[in-house]
Amino acid sequence: MRVTIFGSGYVGLVTGACLSDAGNDVLCVDVDADKIVRLKRGEVPIHEPGLEVLIKKNAEAGRLRFTTDAAEGVRHGLFQLIAVGTPPDEDGSADLKYVLAVARTIGEHMTEYRVVIDKSTVPVGTADKVKAQIAATLKQRGADVEFDVVSNPEFLKEGAAIGDFMKPDRVIVGTDNPRVTELLRALYEPFTRNHDRLIVMDLRSAELTKYAANAMLATKISFMNELANIAERVGADIEKVRVGIGSDPRIGYSFIYPGTGYGGSCFPKDVQALIRSSNAAGHQPALLEAVEGVNERQKSFLVDKIARHFGGKLDGRTFALWGLAFKPNTDDMREAPSRTIAGRLWAAGAKLRAYDPVAADEARRVFGARQDLTICASAYEAVEGADALVIATEWQEFRSPDFDRLKASLKQPAIFDGRNLYDPQLLKRFGYSYYAVGRGER
Repeated sequence: MRVTIFGSGYVGLVTGACLSDAGNDVLCVDVDADKIVRLKRGEVPIHEPGLEVLIKKNAEAGRLRFTTDAAEGVRHGLFQLIAVGTPPDEDGSADLKYVLAVARTIGEHMTEYRVVIDKSTVPVGTADKVKAQIAATLKQRGADVEFDVVSNPEFLKEGAAIGDFMKPDRVIVGTDNPRVTELLRALYEPFTRNHDRLIVMDLRSAELTKYAANAMLATKISFMNELANIAERVGADIEKVRVGIGSDPRIGYSFIYPGTGYGGSCFPKDVQALIRSSNAAGHQPALLEAVEGVNERQKSFLVDKIARHFGGKLDGRTFALWGLAFKPNTDDMREAPSRTIAGRLWAAGAKLRAYDPVAADEARRVFGARQDLTICASAYEAVEGADALVIATEWQEFRSPDFDRLKASLKQPAIFDGRNLYDPQLLKRFGYSYYAVGRGER
C-alpha cells in the first residue's frame, strides 16, 4: 500500500519505518528541510532502540523515502497520516495549528479519494475540524473529491516503540464508514495476524481513548507517589507495599513504581489537555487536577531531601546527577524530572556533574553552556569530587554500581535515589546516608 506520513518526529518516523518494513511504500513529509536532508543521509534525529537500523534498511530498499514536497505527499498515498505535534497552548490545551495546516494542505492538492488518518494525539472533536478544513479547502478550489477522516491514535512507549508497533496490544480505529474499517484492517493486518486486535468505534470515542489511556497511567504513577509520601511519614516501605498490592490481578504491577514523577512528551501534555477539554465541556476534572498537582510536587521532593540533609546550605556544593532523560532508553528530556531537580539546585547555588548514557547532546541543547554544569562521559566521572549522588533516571547501568568506588569518589557517602534502585539496608552496611522514595527515611 502507498502511505504518506506528514510529520517526521517520533510518531511519524516509527510509524513510517514499521509500515515500510511490512512492504508498504511510505513517503514521509516534513517542513523541516534540514531534518529531511539528515534523514536522507541516514541520520535519525531521535534515540529509539532499533529505529535507525529499520530506517536504513527500508530506505535502502526504496520502501521509505523523505521529502519536503507536500504536493508529492498528497499525490503519493491512499493513506494520508497526520503525525505532527500538538504542543500545549498557553492555557494547556492542545494547539491544533499544525494538524489543521496539514488538513489544509491535503485539501489543496488532492485529486482523488484519500483516507486521512489522525495519528497525532488530539482533543475530542478534532476529526470533525480536520474534515471541515479539508471540505472548506476543496470548496475554495471548486473541487469535488471524496475523502474520509479516521482517528487512529498511537500507543507507543518511548524506548520500546518498535515492539509496540510490530506487536500492538490494540489498534484503535475511529470511523463511521465500514469501507474505511476494511482498508485499515488491511493496512494493519501484518501486525495483527496472530490475533485480530483491531477495535473499531466512533471518531470521538477513539479520540478520547488515547487521552484516557495516558491519563489512567499518569494517575497510577501519581497515586503511588502519594502513597510513597504517606509511607515515609508512617515508617512503611513503599516497595513492600507495591509488591503487596501489585500481586492483586485487579491492580497489577505496571506503572505502580514510585519515583520523581512522570515526564516526557505525552503524559504531562495529555493530562493538561484533557483537563482543559473537560473544563471547556463544563466539567471540573478534580481527579485529573490532583494527578497533575501531585506530579509537579513530586519532581521537587528529592531536592527537599537534599536541602534537609545539608542543613539548607547548598550554595557552592557540587552534586553528581545520574540520568537526564525522563525515562531509560530514550534521549527525550521534555518535562523530565531532572530538569526540575537541576533548576532548583542551580537556584540554590549548587553545581552539577551530570551523566546520561544517551541524552548528553540533548542536555547540551536544553541547558546550553553553563559554568555550573559539567556533562560527563561516564557515571563514575560524574561522582568525582561531588558532595553527593542524585539519581533521576533508572538506567540499567546504574542498578549495580561499585559502591566502594563511589564512596571513595564522593566527598561524603550520600545518595539521593529518586528511583528506588538500591536496598536501604545494603547501603547502610556500606556506610551511606541513603534517601529514597517512600522507604521510611525523610
